[in-house]
Amino acid sequence: MNPNALPADTLLGPWRVVSFQGQGAYGAVYRVEREAQAGAGPFALKLARHPLDPRFEREGELLSRICHPHVPRLLDRGWQVLPGGVPFPYLVMEWVEGTPLYAWASQQELTSRKVFQLLAQVARALEATHAVKGVHRDVKGDNVLVRMDGSAVLMDFGSGLYRGAEILTHQFPPPGTPQYQSPECQRFQWEARRLPRARYEAQPADDVYALGVTAYRLTVGEYPPECVAMQQTEEGFQFVPAEPVAPERRVSVSPELAALIRQMLSDEPALRGSATEVAQALEHAAEMSGPLADQPIRPVSKSLPQGLEPVPEVPRRRPRPPLLGLTGVRGLMVAVGVGLLTGGVWWAGTHLSWPGLQEERTSLGGHADAGPMDIAGELASQTEQSTVNMDVPQKPFPGQLRPPCDKPQVNINGGCWVQSADKTPPCGVRAYSWKDGCYSPILQLGRPPTSVQP
Repeated sequence: MNPNALPADTLLGPWRVVSFQGQGAYGAVYRVEREAQAGAGPFALKLARHPLDPRFEREGELLSRICHPHVPRLLDRGWQVLPGGVPFPYLVMEWVEGTPLYAWASQQELTSRKVFQLLAQVARALEATHAVKGVHRDVKGDNVLVRMDGSAVLMDFGSGLYRGAEILTHQFPPPGTPQYQSPECQRFQWEARRLPRARYEAQPADDVYALGVTAYRLTVGEYPPECVAMQQTEEGFQFVPAEPVAPERRVSVSPELAALIRQMLSDEPALRGSATEVAQALEHAAEMSGPLADQPIRPVSKSLPQGLEPVPEVPRRRPRPPLLGLTGVRGLMVAVGVGLLTGGVWWAGTHLSWPGLQEERTSLGGHADAGPMDIAGELASQTEQSTVNMDVPQKPFPGQLRPPCDKPQVNINGGCWVQSADKTPPCGVRAYSWKDGCYSPILQLGRPPTSVQP
């Protein structure tokens, strides 16, 4: 019996399956009711898709420590022996009927005050998580459900960690969705890229930064500018200040909301404030902001209502000095997980569509390749010249996606490639030539999602 194909009326402990709701990389979600109380509920049962999965024990322990109205309440946890005699862990939580945050926003006339109210509730959920020495590690709009009454619930603690918990990830990338990872997390991955056992220790400030990305994505409709940028110098690659984050230059958010988003996205963790401080600031803004906070959030036009004009951008802190020992361009992987490699490396959507994360891939028989770093290094180490032409190699690069290849990808010499439709040989340094066409390799860096929305 497949863990994500249990028929209705199946019993898992005292819980009777009503219907299958969906699945992620590690768990299948069922709508269940308590057998002894038919009609009570419904409740959400999350069943592991892999036997003896230790993530469930860790997620259940973290949820058991948190009691908060904006975090799902844990009701039960146990094991179910499926045919074959192998036990699968499961968790039972209160059923949260709601819409994912970004989808909810697309159906509303969003205002700054509504954003204040929702984000304050998520910040309070983080406050409760941090109070028990835990971190969520995957805060994002897909993991926030908005109920019919307009309240928000922070979901999916499968990536969560707490002090003293068993460590399950021992390779890059660390748990989390790349677009939401903090600058310090991304810099750590670059600086420790040659240390296979190095491990990034997520902090509450990482969750606050991810909340800032969520706020920017919610209001602007896209992700903020890259928080980590690099440039090549004579001494190698070094970090440079990223572009300033100024949501008020894109949409008509209130000055208070723009300032809070900039604060949460600060490059310095200490300047972001704790979840408690952020929650207090959001609640104060929701209560005290004037009528401008009730104006619909819309793209900036040449004429904005008085008081909503873009404010001057805050100065960024000075550039960091060059990193010692990071000379040359071999192994270039600039923005670990946010897709900033050289322009010639293409990413397959199905392999970069985290919206969750596949934590601890190696513990389930997977592996992490260092090869994609080498590919990027090879591409970056050459000078851009239209006369350069490189043939597709006779075998796949390390870390390149292998067949079966999704359309419109093609199988060339045992690897998956995508054709540059507007280019013919010579292909330059951003692509490889094959049969009178220019192609770029598809690198398998993405991790499948764990987030499941009932």
